[in-house]
Amino acid sequence: MKTRLILTACASALLLGLPAAAPAWAKAPAVATAAAQGGVEVPPLGFHKRVLANGMEVYTARDASTSNVTVQVWYRVGSKDDPAGRSGFAHLFEHLLFKATRNMPSETFDRLTEDVGGMNNAFTADDVTAYYEVVPANHLQRILFAEADRMGSLVVDQPTFESERDVVKEEYRQRILASPYGRLFGLFAPETIYQDHPYRRPGIGSIEELDAATLDDVLRFHATYYRPDNAMLIVAGNFDQAQLDGWIDQYFAPLKRPAAPMPANDVKEPEPSGPRTATFHAPNVPLPAVVLAWNTVAYRDADRAALTVLDGILSTGESSRLYRSLVYDKQIAVSIGSNPDFAQQAGNLTAYAIMANGQSPETGQAALEAEIARLRDAPVTAAELAEAKNELVADALRGRESIDDRATTLGMALIMTGDATAADREIAEIQAVTAADVQRVARRYLTPQRQITINYLPADDENPASEQTKNVDAPVTVAALAPAGPIAVLLPEAERARLPEPGAEVSPATPAIADFRLANGMRVLVAPTDGLPLVSARLNFDAGSAHDPAGKPGTAAMTAALLTQGTATKSAPEIATAIEQLGANVGAGSGADFTNVYANAPKDVFGRALTLMADLVRHPAFAQEELERQQSQTLDGLRVALSQPGSIASQSVGRVIYGDAPYAAPGGGTLTSIPALTREDVAAFHAARYRPSRATLVFSGAVTPAEARQLAQAAFGDWREPAAPAPAAIDKAGQALAPRVVVIDQPGAGQAAVVAAIRGISRTDADYFPLTLGNTLLGGGFSSRLNQEIRIKRGLSYGARSSVGALQQTGVFSASTQTKNESATEVADLILAEIAKLGTTQATEAELAPRRATLIGGFGRSLETVDGLGGLVANLALYDLPMSDLAAYAGRVRAVTPEQVEAAFARHLPTDRASLVIVGDASKFIDDLRAKYPSVEVILLTELNLDSATLK
Repeated sequence: MKTRLILTACASALLLGLPAAAPAWAKAPAVATAAAQGGVEVPPLGFHKRVLANGMEVYTARDASTSNVTVQVWYRVGSKDDPAGRSGFAHLFEHLLFKATRNMPSETFDRLTEDVGGMNNAFTADDVTAYYEVVPANHLQRILFAEADRMGSLVVDQPTFESERDVVKEEYRQRILASPYGRLFGLFAPETIYQDHPYRRPGIGSIEELDAATLDDVLRFHATYYRPDNAMLIVAGNFDQAQLDGWIDQYFAPLKRPAAPMPANDVKEPEPSGPRTATFHAPNVPLPAVVLAWNTVAYRDADRAALTVLDGILSTGESSRLYRSLVYDKQIAVSIGSNPDFAQQAGNLTAYAIMANGQSPETGQAALEAEIARLRDAPVTAAELAEAKNELVADALRGRESIDDRATTLGMALIMTGDATAADREIAEIQAVTAADVQRVARRYLTPQRQITINYLPADDENPASEQTKNVDAPVTVAALAPAGPIAVLLPEAERARLPEPGAEVSPATPAIADFRLANGMRVLVAPTDGLPLVSARLNFDAGSAHDPAGKPGTAAMTAALLTQGTATKSAPEIATAIEQLGANVGAGSGADFTNVYANAPKDVFGRALTLMADLVRHPAFAQEELERQQSQTLDGLRVALSQPGSIASQSVGRVIYGDAPYAAPGGGTLTSIPALTREDVAAFHAARYRPSRATLVFSGAVTPAEARQLAQAAFGDWREPAAPAPAAIDKAGQALAPRVVVIDQPGAGQAAVVAAIRGISRTDADYFPLTLGNTLLGGGFSSRLNQEIRIKRGLSYGARSSVGALQQTGVFSASTQTKNESATEVADLILAEIAKLGTTQATEAELAPRRATLIGGFGRSLETVDGLGGLVANLALYDLPMSDLAAYAGRVRAVTPEQVEAAFARHLPTDRASLVIVGDASKFIDDLRAKYPSVEVILLTELNLDSATLK
């Protein structure tokens, strides 16, 4: 799914409703020169540089271990360069660059990438717009041709411009208006933190300024910034260097460097003159929030390393100071975080708290200020300092697993510093930070006199919703942009430059899987790889939410969550500290059918990470105080989730399809079931379901079968099977129910979520591959039918998708999107019509061939990371499928015929069995919907009962 998103510190968070961590390059520089954590080295990036005569910089790195190649073009233009009165313009323009060129019709990039098993995407940040593709290596020449063509000629007509602008408006509604904290982090925080710098404008802009943009603005923006001397080309993967150099010279060297200079844009943000406070109100805010912010330094500044380490100590992981204080000890916040946002020209550090139910922003402010004062008043401990550094080194290692990870790491360092070698110095700089350095930067920057306080509260009759600041001045003006020049048009087909033909295919390789059992019955699978020194393990149990005791949804999820919250010998803080000192990722989560406990760590410390994971699994304490703490956090998380249309819909669909059957209830529990859970409930669930004879342990990465056997035996070999018999199998899906049309009315919702759902298949069904291939055509990518109809043709959504949803027993197929409330009925009709077509009209071989490539390409990319490979192996084991299916995957996909796809959709997914769930402001669409579905059920959100099969 093409996101076309704006990369800000909270981009992911806006989808989830809670703030997320900083982008990878701000939170944890993912680079180093042979810097070591213990005995593990983070290898240098190793790119070769040359500069074309037209000024374009080229960076290349060959990697013959992959069957893929990534091509990335980074332009030195971002949202800070949006002209005055045109906020959001660089991002809007990014969308348009996926349209036509002189030689390529609109959407050709999707044909060249998705349709051959690759992917493409782009992002806009404050200082950069970057476009990137990952494709099978034999398609490299075609991508180089395409990237050069869109740099040299952009074709956009008025209808295309207006349609894509509508898409961006839907993105704005989804990320800013429909998300409870979208306004806070997307609008109000930047406009408050910066006083003069254009970083204060939101990268996504505003509806009004998007509407003010014109087609002429687009053409002039392209002429101004999309030029070879303002671009960097990065290529990494499996290629012949001489051949690549020749292609680059053929396609990029002829592009002309314009004579006109680019507009000057180097605003100096003034030093703070004193503390500032702002309060904002917004609709649909389930829990209040507070943000503290300080202006700090730009990316190049020598103090960045110390501020990065400070940030790690402050908020990374459950052993961090903010989590321990506000979430764990005081229990006044449901979510905390900090973000050191280092940009080209200025920077800031923010610390935030989403308050727990009943807590005020003032309480959060006092607690945050106390932790910041601790950083100023005393040096951090040696243990804290070492832990932060270990986490950064481990993250650097993970940030180099795939070719596109490595290229992105280089690209960001280049944009921020202009120096390719900077990426290979950063971890050494991190390692050199001392406790005195951390205290020094805290005293220099994080002072009360420099502090900016932002309170975020629900709007009400006395406090109406705060308005976004618009018409903000900017150093770049529309008048300063270059003239548009001759308007490019799509040439007649006979006159277009021919796309190069693909080269010889490079097939992805799958490792041989070792398969054995320990004496206690635990199955062990090993998928070894050659590459970075990382190892992953995942331990799976038949312990999913479908196994929750009747009337107690959330038991499996709560049991998994409590594993890291204390064992017989370690407290929750001690466990968090142990994990983070290793630079490991260790945790657990549950799905409908299974619980997965996982560990990922550098090879030199992996044994210790696995020992810790085994302790969590085998000796959980389930302390009453930890249960109560988790219950409180879970309830606050549910309150946030139930403020978002998409989340409300996804939690309601199960009841509509399954009624009272085990698959029906929300896996995370409900507002009534979570408080009712007892320690005895989770302890009994663990005792019954967590047993070695029903467990599968999967190793992947830098580990041999012999090493894995030794590790597994040491960690789990003496684990004995419980005396009680294993629980009997249950009917999880129940009987098929009559379809329903349900509207959950959320007055004032920023968007409507629309879901069509049909009772589907199990993972082992013979029609799994035909349905999976057909679903990829329907809603499995940017060029899928749903996305074409809803986003590309009509601009009604930021994206539409569908999922087969196969489970151990009968799963639920779903197709979904979010749209403006007024369009909900129209979008529901479009979704159902596209589903119906696949069961009544045979797809052509020409349509299915690229969708096969999409599946096979995604499979190949999963093989590039240790967690991706481990997940593929584990999924085969979970559904009792043979390990030979790993190597057979591509062949199974290629064997599916158009006839099989049509038959499978007709048999399993007729739309007369479809249910609709729509969540939004019903006043704006209910009349149209009721005209089509007179029996529609309308449920006020305040009356929604997720514990009931009827939702009432």
